[in-house]
Amino acid sequence: MPQKGFPRQLRLLNAGDFSHVFEQADLKVHGKGMMALVRLSTRGHPRLGLVVSKKNVKRAVDRNRFKRLVRESVRLRQDHLPSVDIVVLARRGVQDIDNDTLHRQLHGMWKRLQRDAQAVIAAPTPERDT
Repeated sequence: MPQKGFPRQLRLLNAGDFSHVFEQADLKVHGKGMMALVRLSTRGHPRLGLVVSKKNVKRAVDRNRFKRLVRESVRLRQDHLPSVDIVVLARRGVQDIDNDTLHRQLHGMWKRLQRDAQAVIAAPTPERDT
């Protein structure tokens, strides 16, 4: 059975990792109450970073719940996700979404990410050819 942990190698850990994704995101995947910025990588596995501001999600318990559910979703689907760096941003109102709906939203976002990443990888762009 494959490992299903969430070790450091599956996380975006420093500001440089985050800015790398923010500066040149290859894909944007939207969901209700959240958005994922995605940058293709060659590491062989996905990495996740989370941005949940106090401005958008007031209570710490709501911020922590959102982060926990997103991490769990990526942890369980890590074998199916392409080699990308993902930054998930929480938007206003995400705290009002129940856990089941949030799970469905995330599942749909990861499916769209897989499909869109395959399309981006297949389509050669001038920047990628060099």
